[in-house]
Amino acid sequence: MKKIILAAAAILSLASASQAQETVRIATEGAYAPWNFLDDAGKPAGFEIELGNAICEKAALTCEFIINDWDSIIPNLLAGNYDVIMAGMSITDERLETIDFTQNYFPPDPSKFVATAGEAIDPSALEGKRVGVQGGTIQAAYAQENLAGNNTVVSFGTADQAMADLAAGNLDTILADAAYLEPVVTASGGTLEFVGEDILIGDGVGAGVRKDEAELKGKFDTAITALKADGTLDTLIAKWFEGRGPYFSE
Repeated sequence: MKKIILAAAAILSLASASQAQETVRIATEGAYAPWNFLDDAGKPAGFEIELGNAICEKAALTCEFIINDWDSIIPNLLAGNYDVIMAGMSITDERLETIDFTQNYFPPDPSKFVATAGEAIDPSALEGKRVGVQGGTIQAAYAQENLAGNNTVVSFGTADQAMADLAAGNLDTILADAAYLEPVVTASGGTLEFVGEDILIGDGVGAGVRKDEAELKGKFDTAITALKADGTLDTLIAKWFEGRGPYFSE
């Protein structure tokens, strides 16, 4: 009897360990609507929260969302403080030197300049202007490489902080991705407008994982493929990004 009890205990212990391994910690910024934000109750919400839950359900994983500031989100992934990043992060060659990505769950999206309506800002001939960006983004890298020589590039911890400085008259223009800016410009009631040409940077948005997590990446990729095929992903995109898609299903 004692041997039976010990054997049963061992099986339960192994099952518990297996269940613990099935919990995936997903980091998100919580400050980049509609991708991800905190709702009125202070809980993570938005497109990537719903998508993350759908991925984990499809892959038979348990999701746990963790809020982390954007500027330290990759270092904390590498430190093992969580397992996945889902934070509106574009897939770029530079980031692929450090981390890996799943396939994209949002196609390449243009970056846009926005300015106060009537200011006659021409992004193709900017000189002596203050250009706002969120630090550590593809837009920040583009601005430093292409605009910093003749202008002042101002980095912010969040995109919302940049928008607040534009509204206060402390910036001349902001460069950010269209999916973030479009609802902001619409909600401005005509006080903000897009200026100049769109800029295409990156290979779409995907989930970031450590390079030694091939199995986890495979589970996410398989789930994302299934969510594309059954229309779930396009449904979520249409819900959170008005007028977007369908991109992945017929």
